Amino acid sequence: MPNFVENLCDIAFIVMNEKTINISISKEQVSKFPTATYPGYITVVDDYDTAKESLRYLNTKSVVGIDTETKPSFRKGTPNKVSLIQIASESQAFLFRINKIGFIEELRQFLGNGDIKKVGLSLKDDFRALRRIDDFEPASIVELQSYVKKFNISDNSLQKIFAIIFGERISKGQRLSNWEAEVLTSGQQNYAALDAWACLKLYNHLESGAFNPQKSPFVTFADENTILNS
Repeated sequence: MPNFVENLCDIAFIVMNEKTINISISKEQVSKFPTATYPGYITVVDDYDTAKESLRYLNTKSVVGIDTETKPSFRKGTPNKVSLIQIASESQAFLFRINKIGFIEELRQFLGNGDIKKVGLSLKDDFRALRRIDDFEPASIVELQSYVKKFNISDNSLQKIFAIIFGERISKGQRLSNWEAEVLTSGQQNYAALDAWACLKLYNHLESGAFNPQKSPFVTFADENTILNS
């Protein structure tokens, strides 16, 4: 009998620590964190020559962060085209203003380069929107919403995932601003750069093994009561 009880306890411990662990954070918790800031350099790419030079640099990287921005449409069923594609390395962010330079061939080739990982969140939606401008086939994509699941993170938003890992809050104050303005404000530039850079920072941190899900302060055990009362 003692062996049976000991085995049952071992099974319960394994189930709780391997199968039922869940990491999630509330909006209220996120709101209490300090605001994250982008620490690197920003290049606004609004002409063809700057685009070629920027892509020459980005093509030397093995992994980058990526995001897009679109001018908000307040008419239901009439979405605007993507205005901006932001691509970030660890120290630099490039804001490709495709409403001005177009979705150029060199940029489409970069997105289709299988030797460079592109890390982002909700990329399926971003690429669907880009295909409305011109068809292309992206390669070596890392979707963060799927990637973080193996670390038992159940939240899907960049803001919440970043808060869980780094204890900082990504402000969304510029999300609905005019991304087709003649000149992007410093606030817009930093917001766009931060979103792409944050995706890369999250991926690199998780890949390094620095995050231990079981030591996260946001761990819950969804089936804990069921296990203890069975």
